[in-house]
Amino acid sequence: MVIGTGTITFNTNHCHSLKEKRKIVKSILARVRNTYNVSIAEVDLNDVHKRAEIGFAFVGNDRRRINSNIDKMFEFIDNLSLAEIVDTQVEIITI
Repeated sequence: MVIGTGTITFNTNHCHSLKEKRKIVKSILARVRNTYNVSIAEVDLNDVHKRAEIGFAFVGNDRRRINSNIDKMFEFIDNLSLAEIVDTQVEIITI
């Protein structure tokens, strides 16, 4: 079993309220869930309206496929242009 986990940190400087930030984060989460078979959620910076952090996890049996899915997901999120990606962290574990 291969598990690919990580976090994505976003810059949401164009948001002026938590409500506006949550709308963007929910949109990103919904679109990614609908496109990829991934567990994804906002994991940190919940009360900061200028930044957001989401965590994700892919599970499968092929390390290359997990890595490819993560790369495609990053590109998909970046192409949404809803928020600027400022940092990503990825860890792929084989159990």
